[in-house]
Amino acid sequence: MQNLLQIFSVTFPFFALVLCGYLGARRRLLPLEAIPGLNGFVLFFALPCMLYRFGASTPIAQLLDYSVFLIWLLCALLMVGFTVAVTLNRRIRWNDAAFGALVAAFPNTGFMGVPLLVALLGAQAAAPVIVGILVDMVITTSLCIALSRLDGADKHGMAVALKNALRGMLTNPMPWAILLGGLASYLRFELPGPVHQTVGLLADAASPVALFTIGAVLARSHILATEREQSPVPLRDYVPVAVFKLVLHPLLVLGVGLLAMRLGAPLTDFALTVMVLAAALPSASNVSLLAERFGADNGRIARIILVSTAVAFLSFSGAVSLLR
Repeated sequence: MQNLLQIFSVTFPFFALVLCGYLGARRRLLPLEAIPGLNGFVLFFALPCMLYRFGASTPIAQLLDYSVFLIWLLCALLMVGFTVAVTLNRRIRWNDAAFGALVAAFPNTGFMGVPLLVALLGAQAAAPVIVGILVDMVITTSLCIALSRLDGADKHGMAVALKNALRGMLTNPMPWAILLGGLASYLRFELPGPVHQTVGLLADAASPVALFTIGAVLARSHILATEREQSPVPLRDYVPVAVFKLVLHPLLVLGVGLLAMRLGAPLTDFALTVMVLAAALPSASNVSLLAERFGADNGRIARIILVSTAVAFLSFSGAVSLLR
């Protein structure tokens, strides 16, 4: 019990900040129109600086760990395939099934995972999480966007989706920040003093502002989805996917990782622990923005993210207790 209380003492502030952002937006203490500005600050300024700092301070060999890359990629593909196969039906077509699969396979590693896992396990936990971020932003997201166009409503839908996915990948600052950080680590390059301090200030702001923004984005998505819906979303359309994210995904990563280690993969126990805990995180909140852009049922996606985030406070802490 004492061990669990110690874990809660670390995880509680992170989820409390998410709750603060959610309540602030729900009660309109934070105008809904201001939330994109917060999101932009985190996405284009604070979070890239944090990822750059972690990348630059991490040995390049850890950032190029192919075993972490391949295991995370395989599990993401299996999660996408399984979730689409289970949820696809007459009501949930390819567009909705694809984005449901994305929230089942894409944990909130950027906004929540890096600072939370570093706080729990130390700075060395950043490297496996960063590898997972690259896989999910570049490959998993692009795959699900492409799958979402299979409904065939627009004969040019697939080409447009792939073009949008490529543009989104190239204009997303987070992969570039990770790559620049890795290059700085390889070259042992250090930023000039004033620039280093500026990057440090922005990096320090990333964690609290990002967590607050997660809650605000969830509240905004829920409010907008409720206003647009004619009838409530059935529980069976979103609760199982949240369970896939919080239970099936980490168990899959654990099973595949243990099998890979048994087959001789150079994967450490520590890296596998970080990967399992990253998979146990709630769904990435930015998927709601993608679902809205591509015309999916954002009410369903917002509910999956909301349920997974609320339940993760207990389920993630339990996973940490078991694995530590």
